[in-house]
Amino acid sequence: MSKRAHNFNPGPAALPLEVLRQAQEEFVDYKGIGMSIMEISHRSKEYEALNDETQKLLLELMNLPSGYQVLFMGGGASTQFATIPLNFLAPGRTAHYVVTGSFSEKAFQEAQTLGAASVIASTKEAGFTRLPAAADINVPADSAYLHLTANNTIEGSMFAEFPNTGDVPLIGDWTSGILAKPVDYSPFAMVYAGAQKNLGPSGVTVAVIRDDLLARVNKNIPTILSYATHAKNSSLYNTPPVHTIYMVNLMLKWVKANGGVAALEKANTEKAQLVYDVIDQSGGYYKGIIDKANRSIMNITWRMGSEELEKKFVKESEQNGFVGLAGHRSVGGLRASAYNAVPRESCEALAQFMAEFQRNNG
Repeated sequence: MSKRAHNFNPGPAALPLEVLRQAQEEFVDYKGIGMSIMEISHRSKEYEALNDETQKLLLELMNLPSGYQVLFMGGGASTQFATIPLNFLAPGRTAHYVVTGSFSEKAFQEAQTLGAASVIASTKEAGFTRLPAAADINVPADSAYLHLTANNTIEGSMFAEFPNTGDVPLIGDWTSGILAKPVDYSPFAMVYAGAQKNLGPSGVTVAVIRDDLLARVNKNIPTILSYATHAKNSSLYNTPPVHTIYMVNLMLKWVKANGGVAALEKANTEKAQLVYDVIDQSGGYYKGIIDKANRSIMNITWRMGSEELEKKFVKESEQNGFVGLAGHRSVGGLRASAYNAVPRESCEALAQFMAEFQRNNG
């Protein structure tokens, strides 16, 4: 095959070559049944076994205790922005949101369409360049829930600590941070993530919900939109995205085979540091956007002296085999999304390219 691109796309994102090759080998004939995984019934014993194994693998890698349900849902994380308040924002209660970037702001805006929602902490006035301290987030005891975004994909920030919410359910959007490093997820009543960053290709969203929160589901909503429906039916109430869940299964096995989440944290920290070192040692040529204490190891963001120079950087990077380095269209700048499957070699190559670009264009 031709040389693989240095893929820094923010999602859909890079997948491990080993995973792609295994999927290729099994594409036509899954486990000798004479059919592709995309052709079999989601009611078949083969798919039910895959569905069950994938749920258990995820809980194992998240090191969660018993009492959680894994749901496979459609619509991406953006659909969860509305589904969460639809299920859990009871009349007379207020949902509280920590707004630290574009997606957390969208989640808050969706909640407002369904009930009482309030921003309890925000760094918007600071341009989302930092995160609030966890100790400063004090949620009222009668809150419906507290929602935060653990890793901000567009801005490039990542929480290291989380607020103590007591009996108030803590809900986290982990789309671009799940399995990036070992985390104690047990304080969370719900964690959700679009698969297309660290879990597989696009097409499925994982929701991990604690049993006590499931018991609070609003019973007066459409059946298909109720988390209780999907939990009761083990995500088989309607036809799931079978092939995407199969790919998630392969990804989780890849994580486990490569030392688990602790090994990924070491690799991810080192990968990100390669790029951050170039930024920090460039004398201001590359300007990091996020306060150093809040930097993400998944999404590395920076600016340059002018938009023209940034466009030239992106153009030359593409000519040198790099993909996905332009910042999100809403904010501009540059961004390298170094998710779990991005190899260290790609980050080394990016660091070298950045240093050379500065020498040639400084």
